[in-house]
Amino acid sequence: MPNPLYRWFRGASSGEDETPSVGSVDFGSLRRLTPISRVFGFDRGTPVDRYYIENFLARNASDIRGTVLEAGDDSYTRRLGDERVTRSEVLHVVEGNPQATIVADLAAGENIPSDTFDCIILTQTLQFIYDLKSAILTLHRILRPGGVLLATMPGISQIDHNEWHDSWYWSFTKLSASRLFAGVFSPDSVEIEAHGNVFAAIAFLQGIALEELRVGELDNADPDYQLIITVRASKESAV
Repeated sequence: MPNPLYRWFRGASSGEDETPSVGSVDFGSLRRLTPISRVFGFDRGTPVDRYYIENFLARNASDIRGTVLEAGDDSYTRRLGDERVTRSEVLHVVEGNPQATIVADLAAGENIPSDTFDCIILTQTLQFIYDLKSAILTLHRILRPGGVLLATMPGISQIDHNEWHDSWYWSFTKLSASRLFAGVFSPDSVEIEAHGNVFAAIAFLQGIALEELRVGELDNADPDYQLIITVRASKESAV
């Protein structure tokens, strides 16, 4: 007998516009008050949001070059930077991360020299910083002229259940990200995109893994269901 979760998602992702009549929706395994996974689907495979995050970084891999700063660890620097990276730095907000080469709060900006980085990779980090405007000012300051920030931020999302539960301040939309970054970077140097649709959002909120879905349908973007916001922002070159 087909798994009811598979049966529900097969119908939900069929692309058909027909709306089921009231009372005829089969919720199957989704009729529950607790998620299938509380850890974003990491315990089942790859979280759905990583599909959009990693596709964004791969499309902009040529920006990952020279001196690169990445938050948390250097995994994307190593995976996508290849021989273009000449120096890799890792940022963490508190002591104790063995990979961190710079310990600093982006909102305060201490211990981070100006005009230093050719690329900054900042995935799923800004939601933990209450003073967003100060953090964006720091990111702009520490980029070299011509340097590029590659950032991703959560839109529709659960809140982290573990380490970051007490410091998850924000979720974003394309509009809020546009206002935030265009106030610091030159507006014509900022590219912002929203990714996701209702199918992807439901799967991500439940903690269903990417491997359990038909990946091609995740590419169907619906601006009313913004799961991930991506930002490519470059610092103006020196005159």
